[in-house]
Amino acid sequence: MNKTLRYYYWLLKEFAIKHIKMIALSFFLSFFIVVSLVSFSSVLNKFLFANKEIIGLAGNYNLTNIPDEVLSNISHGLVTIGPKGEVLPALASSWEMLDNGREFRFHLKNDLLWDDGKQFTANDIFYNFKDVVVEPIDDNTIHFKLKDRLPIFPTFLSKPVIKYPLHGVVGLYKVDKIKTSQGIIKEIHLSPNKKGLPLLIYKFFDSESKLISAYKLGEVKKISILKENIAQNFKGWKNTKVTKLVDYTRVMTLFINMNNQLLVEKDVRDAIASSLPISKLSQYGEVARGPIPPTSWAYNNDLKQLIENLEVSKDTLTKYIDSTSSAKLDFITYYDYLSTATLIDENFSQINLSTSVRLNDFQVPGQFDLLLAFWKPPVDPDQYFFWHSTQTGTNITGLKNVKIDKLLEDGRSSIHPRDRKEHYLEFQKVIAEELPAIFLYYPYTYTVERI
Repeated sequence: MNKTLRYYYWLLKEFAIKHIKMIALSFFLSFFIVVSLVSFSSVLNKFLFANKEIIGLAGNYNLTNIPDEVLSNISHGLVTIGPKGEVLPALASSWEMLDNGREFRFHLKNDLLWDDGKQFTANDIFYNFKDVVVEPIDDNTIHFKLKDRLPIFPTFLSKPVIKYPLHGVVGLYKVDKIKTSQGIIKEIHLSPNKKGLPLLIYKFFDSESKLISAYKLGEVKKISILKENIAQNFKGWKNTKVTKLVDYTRVMTLFINMNNQLLVEKDVRDAIASSLPISKLSQYGEVARGPIPPTSWAYNNDLKQLIENLEVSKDTLTKYIDSTSSAKLDFITYYDYLSTATLIDENFSQINLSTSVRLNDFQVPGQFDLLLAFWKPPVDPDQYFFWHSTQTGTNITGLKNVKIDKLLEDGRSSIHPRDRKEHYLEFQKVIAEELPAIFLYYPYTYTVERI
């Protein structure tokens, strides 16, 4: 045993003496490479991943509520909606309206494939509609039979068609990988179907604070946030660009319970509207004037902006509220909107409107007098589900107005935008007068991006 050890000792010693220069050179070269990699890691990272975008999003998502930003990259709907409200072909090449708008037959384009290479047929199409019978006629034809007449039905078919888990048809991208934890999506990796497009990786965080931390740690290259003060801090960062945008897809809204004994009075709702601190709220976004955003072809540009007048509001409320009354309105909002709610509540106290501000953990509270939350108007101006008196499940304010009902019914009685527009212009005027909800602002968003 000792002889063997001595043998290897002398063998290594002779090798080291003979190759000392090569060993030393290898050591210093390795040391230099390690130091270089550490020093220039940011440059190398930019070079190696130049055609990859890592995007951070805040929110809890599963396979049933994927953000539109992701879905629109991987698939298409049967139709798409043009900027002037026109319905255009997408996966469908043509369609017919039958039985005066109670039935629709769509013809698919030929030779369409899912991104897994399988044939796309009418049997693959699934839209979860209530009171709609879906009948595939053959591989390229699908028939929809509605309970009631609805000429605008094709507008509901613009949502991208998806096959479980996340397969699409003729999208710009396909899903390579989905990472989940307890059913909640943590990452989605998209690879391009077209040359020149970057790889996309979406990383999801359950709060905006975690999203911001992820950017600071270099885990993502692009985020969108609502807080201006935090966005301003990033402006001083090297290789970071901050872009201010207006998000017209959602509007901060104060919903009013029309079944409340006090709030059912039109004068009280007017007083609430004129007490709102619009000038202060404008720091958070572009002031809204109605339920349809200015990006819509049906937007009414003649709607008046709210004007703050605390004296008038206070005088009006004295007719309805006894100064000795201890009753409080249940004012519900969410943690992220607390700063907005605080500004509003401060003005309420000045007009002697007593409220109890509570934070809610759920999407829509069961009971409320006032509810402050972001509302996402549909892309099409049809808002029947939100304001028509028959829609008790989605008309959360309990609005019952015959004129609004009629305008919403007439607005969906034709598929042609020119026929529909006049009804929606008037609808916006009436709802601004009736005030079942007060539309405050479209939020500013700040895109923070490494360049």
